[in-house]
Amino acid sequence: MGNTVRTTLLLGLLTGLLLVVGHLFGGRSGMVIAFGFALVMNFGAYWFSDKIVLAMYRAVEADPSEYPELYEIVRKLAHAGGVPVPKVYIVPNPAPNAFATGRSPEKAAVAVTTGLLSLLNREEIEGVLAHELSHVKNRDTLISAVAATIAGAIMMLANMARWAAIFGIGGRDDDEGGGILGLLAVAILAPIAALIVQMAISRSREYLADESGAKLCGNPLYLASALRKLGGYAAARRMEANPSTAHMFIVNPFSGGKSLLNLFSTHPPLEERIERLERMAGRVTY
Repeated sequence: MGNTVRTTLLLGLLTGLLLVVGHLFGGRSGMVIAFGFALVMNFGAYWFSDKIVLAMYRAVEADPSEYPELYEIVRKLAHAGGVPVPKVYIVPNPAPNAFATGRSPEKAAVAVTTGLLSLLNREEIEGVLAHELSHVKNRDTLISAVAATIAGAIMMLANMARWAAIFGIGGRDDDEGGGILGLLAVAILAPIAALIVQMAISRSREYLADESGAKLCGNPLYLASALRKLGGYAAARRMEANPSTAHMFIVNPFSGGKSLLNLFSTHPPLEERIERLERMAGRVTY
């Protein structure tokens, strides 16, 4: 199944889960409330998510005279990918990482940490930026924001359901709601299910950005080498980051590849991503 089809199905599943949670919480009126939550939160994510995350990491717009090589790489890749040249930001953080944000290619921004610029060579930086620009071109920044806000709405309703169950609200088990058992199911199972689906969407888009980015920069080994270095750093030292934004970074800021809770990881295993890129390089002639 293609990544685009898989992502569409997963977003549909996440939306359906939100409506089910709303129904269990309050019947038909609960579904309306849940749908309203989704609309309001998605509107906010669409217009403000980029500004929020850039401010969260104290990102500052890069001065072209101070970072001429970085701007040269971004311009070259943007022109090759047929997208507008995004704004470029520097995140003052020693942990090497990068992310893209923005509701559309016309409003996009890419951000790299000072640690990434110190650790990687030009070719590896090009591989990383090609990956991030692929997220922009594929509109993954908007998809991830939508997924995160729907999941957030589900978790908000689950929290409300937990308190409702504690105080005995909704105890009558009728056709309109799920009663106490329904509230308990919402409170316990819904957040787990929402997190699993959200993470599945994130992992699917990472694979696609790896492949698209490798094609964009012209050599899959650029990105493979960068991921190996980034993963090595992440395994030794965690980055200080907000968990709600972990899915945005090119590598998970909280772990380096293998995880005992891989089902809940925002990223595919680094070893698998590197292996895919190396296989891709083996079947391409330069």
